[in-house]
Amino acid sequence: MVQFASEAVIPTRAARLIILDRDGVINHDSDQFIKSPDEWRPIPGSLEAVARLNHAGYRVVVATNQSGVGRGLLDITTLNAIHERMHKALAQVGGRVDAIFFCPHSADSQCECRKPRPGMLLEIGRRFGVDMAGVPCIGDSPRDLACAEGVGAQPMLVLTGKGEKTLRDGGFPKNTVIFPDLAFAVAALLAGE
Repeated sequence: MVQFASEAVIPTRAARLIILDRDGVINHDSDQFIKSPDEWRPIPGSLEAVARLNHAGYRVVVATNQSGVGRGLLDITTLNAIHERMHKALAQVGGRVDAIFFCPHSADSQCECRKPRPGMLLEIGRRFGVDMAGVPCIGDSPRDLACAEGVGAQPMLVLTGKGEKTLRDGGFPKNTVIFPDLAFAVAALLAGE
């Protein structure tokens, strides 16, 4: 499934792309799922980091597993309302997300779009006309990083959300770059240009 922030946005092949997981990267995560707009709370500095990416010419795309939909914990209307809250919060700091791709299926489904399977990232590459090789993909869980590696993208781990547990447990791709949070990751990415 995909939600575009604006249907008028037509990405070009020259656009730089970055892919972010949502829960644990942009906003605080919850073991009970984010089930309402009131439960969506940004991680300090994350919204400003997205705005910095936008101002540097990046297309920012969110790729997120949302199994709470498949489990019946929330419906698509509520998920849209959560994303609307995120869009409004980003707009207040001069940022935007160009598209949100999500997998609504439960964890036991055999779909191709649920990370760590590559379907969602492959669809992003197709829709944006971008070769996924080297595209920065920032996540907090092993499945985010494995998905990135599976399409040749650059896995980047943040230690927010489930990130510290991911770092402690290991088992993520060897070429993963590690940062304390999204703000640090964006600062390093932009400094390296």
